[in-house]
Amino acid sequence: MEVIYTMLIRQVKLFYRSRPRIMGSIAQPTLFLLALGLGFGPVFEQTGELDYIQYLTPGIIGMSLLFGSMMNGMSLIWDKKFGFLKETLVAPAPRTGLLVGRSLGGSTTSILQGLIVFTLSTILMGYRLGHVVVVPLVIVVMLTISLVFSLLGNIIAAKVDDFEAFPTVMNFLILPMFFLSGAIFPISNLPPVVITVTRLNPMTYGVNLLRGTMNLDLSLFNLVDAGVLLFLIAIFLVAGSSVFNKIET
Repeated sequence: MEVIYTMLIRQVKLFYRSRPRIMGSIAQPTLFLLALGLGFGPVFEQTGELDYIQYLTPGIIGMSLLFGSMMNGMSLIWDKKFGFLKETLVAPAPRTGLLVGRSLGGSTTSILQGLIVFTLSTILMGYRLGHVVVVPLVIVVMLTISLVFSLLGNIIAAKVDDFEAFPTVMNFLILPMFFLSGAIFPISNLPPVVITVTRLNPMTYGVNLLRGTMNLDLSLFNLVDAGVLLFLIAIFLVAGSSVFNKIET
């Protein structure tokens, strides 16, 4: 447990000390929220199909969790480059603990970003949470989502050594997962082939679960979404442990 706590605190400190990273992680989802909310909100209001701000806000929060968690793997590449990873790997601590600590640290910083975006959406866009009592549950859901993608980001970073290659790989994965998750538009009327792709997209289940929890619209489908995310965490833990155990010191 000590190694998990140590790595978690380290990841949080790295994030806190990087002011440009903090500003960028907040500015990007806020820009999406304002641009899409002000641009498409009136269109959806005219059709009377849905309250777009209520629909969009959980998707944008999900985006901040996705981007923040996946890009957390960049710190692993820095640690490999400058030798810190080798020092931690030779320490008398299980490598799985290093993976879990790093991933929890990345998840924690992502949750902080998500909470900031939620606050801004409430103040600037008038988003209404289903009920204040669901706030603890929302945080648990955010942790589950961010842990899935933080584990995935660390697994990929463990296999990549090039600073320039990692952001390219991340963008190749992140952008399709975001746009094909139902975060910014309903996916029910998409072509069957695209709907199949969305069902294979783990972010779809995260956005659905987060939206249902925040809007207090819980159903059996939310239990399925939660089950899929927990299953992915278990799979990524096993895969990540295997990858970390194979890293040469």
